This record gives sequence, C-alpha cells and structure tokens, in this order.
Amino acid sequence: MKLKFLAGLALAVALATPALAALAVGAKAPDFTLPAYLAGKPFTFHLADALKKGPVVLYFFPAPHTGGCNIEAHLFAEAADDFKAQGATVIGVTAGNLAELQQFSAEAEHCSGKFPVAGDAGAKVAAGYTKILSVAKLGGDISDRTSFVIAPNGEVVFTYSAGDPTQHPALTLEAVKKWRAAHPK
Repeated sequence: MKLKFLAGLALAVALATPALAALAVGAKAPDFTLPAYLAGKPFTFHLADALKKGPVVLYFFPAPHTGGCNIEAHLFAEAADDFKAQGATVIGVTAGNLAELQQFSAEAEHCSGKFPVAGDAGAKVAAGYTKILSVAKLGGDISDRTSFVIAPNGEVVFTYSAGDPTQHPALTLEAVKKWRAAHPK
C-alpha cells in the first residue's frame, strides 16, 4: 500500500513539475521551415529569414482550441505590439489539431492575426527543441509547452517550460527586453 502511495505521489510530482527544455541557453537553435498562417492567410515561415529582422520568440504549444493554448495565444496577441517595439518576431508552433490552425490564427479570442502560428506535423521540428508527448486525441506526437528567445545569430538566450500558459508571454518579453538592452538597434 505504501509503495502504491509513493508511486502515485512520484507520478503526481512528475506531472506537476515543468519539464526542462531540451535545448539549453547558449545552444544554436536548429533552423526550420514550416507551413504557417497569419490572420488565416497561409505562408511559409523560415526561422533564418525571421532572425535577419531581429530576435525570435518561438513558443511550442500542444494544440489550438484547447484551454491552455487558447489562453497562451491570447496573451501573446495582447503583447504583440510590445514584442514588435523590441524588434522581435513571435511564432507559435504546434503539432496538434493541425486542421484547426488556419482558423485559430485569425480568431479574435486567440491570435487575432497579430502573430503567425505554424504546423509541425509529427512534431519533427519540436523534437529538436523540446520534450515530445504522445496524445492520440490531439493527433499523435505533440510538443510540451516551451518558449524560447533566439538571438539573431541563432543562439538561444532564454528557455522556459511550464504547463501553465500564463507566464510564457511575460517572461519571453522580459527576456527580449533584456537582450535588446544589451544589443541596442
């Protein structure tokens, strides 16, 4: 009985503890190209092209139209002008519910067309950055909720992994501002 309790407690702690990002600060961010949507319009997102313009906030989210992901996208949309003021590009990437991504990108209560979201079929790009989870009801392999700030030279300057979606936008904006203060335009 005590062993079952300890095993259950260990599982609860593991599920409640944020996963560590696979890609650490100081690492070179893997380049990628993905199909994306901005305000419902399709385009191809190239990380290398975005980095030519300034830092990139890359956030992985499990799936559109799910509770936490809706909150996170809305908060990133609310902060979009602050990120732009710092010269940063925001991109959300998911492998879950890909058929819903175009609509999600345009909806006022989510992305509001303020930043693009990209589809990562099979979580292939995410695998180079963060922890992968298998969730059949969301389409198979998906990423955990992890955010990165990538400097224009491709170096990861900030990572944050946590299931709670509410802190990702504020913490990444803070990291971008800190990076910008050390690298004025």
